[in-house]
Amino acid sequence: MAILSSQFLTLADWAKRLDPDGTTATVIDLLSQTNEMMDDMIWTEGNQSDGHRTTVRTGLPSGTWRMLYQGIEPSKSLTAQITDKTGNLEGFSTIDKDLADLNGNTAEFRLQEDAAFFEGLTQQAQAAFLYSNSINTPAQIMGLTPRYSSLTGAATGQNIIDAGGTGSTNTSIWLVGWGPNTVFGMFPKGKKAGLNHTDIGEETVNDANGKPFRAYRSWFKWEMGLCVRDWRYIVRIANIDVTQLNTVNAANLVGMLITAMRKVPTAPRNMSNVQAATRPAGVLGATKFAIYVNRDIATALDKMAMNGPKTQLTYSEWDGRPVTMFRGVPIRTVDQLLSTEARVV
Repeated sequence: MAILSSQFLTLADWAKRLDPDGTTATVIDLLSQTNEMMDDMIWTEGNQSDGHRTTVRTGLPSGTWRMLYQGIEPSKSLTAQITDKTGNLEGFSTIDKDLADLNGNTAEFRLQEDAAFFEGLTQQAQAAFLYSNSINTPAQIMGLTPRYSSLTGAATGQNIIDAGGTGSTNTSIWLVGWGPNTVFGMFPKGKKAGLNHTDIGEETVNDANGKPFRAYRSWFKWEMGLCVRDWRYIVRIANIDVTQLNTVNAANLVGMLITAMRKVPTAPRNMSNVQAATRPAGVLGATKFAIYVNRDIATALDKMAMNGPKTQLTYSEWDGRPVTMFRGVPIRTVDQLLSTEARVV
């Protein structure tokens, strides 16, 4: 029964989805989240069947200070290739035919369950973009956190700002510059972008004991990955102790945001009125910048914005909705950003 109730909808589940008049109830999804990184991320087809290969320059040629009748030392640039891999996230919705047909509105009943799959897989994908580590779990993708996980040892450590938290009640702020030559979401070459849904319809499936029954099935498939072509366009403010946000020991979030913006090669700034009239907020050239925080940090920054211009936090519109901005860059909410991160050292 444990397997049945966890993998397949039961009569008890069906009963909970009916209104008193017997019609399919409107399900209020208390588990839905706001993960605005998924809204902002640009998507590009990879140049490989399982990912995207990027060639980066690792060394510059040098010249020779030449005297008369002295030759010039040959020189060249150096390059390296980095491959970001995609992962394959899949799910099946399986509903016993007799159960789905009970109230005579099979399509609506199935649609409710399919909507839950869309939400669940989107949350799972957002968590993967933040925390998945393909070295430890090869089937998954490489997210942001494993790439920016140490203050020393890797080049990306230069773009990690330590907010001072020492326990396991920390969170991070991410500044990301999305662009075709910086950071983007990807899908395999020749495949479809986004979460794909296939209505298989009615077919025979087997229960846990291998016995067949008729069921309606939907198949969900999402092949995606994260390509970081230029690591300099991502900055992580780590070790923000959320338990200290309302105390005198709170991290200086505004000061660290200023530092973060000065670390990227084309630092996002307040744009002139002319620029603002012709270019969306937060966009600099081909790079679209955004700041990602969880609700703890979003609340703290909103409260700071009430202190006026000295905080450099303002209110504006992003995609037609009011948002808090810092120096013209939108602050976006990501519920999958944890407040239980371990200290980054």
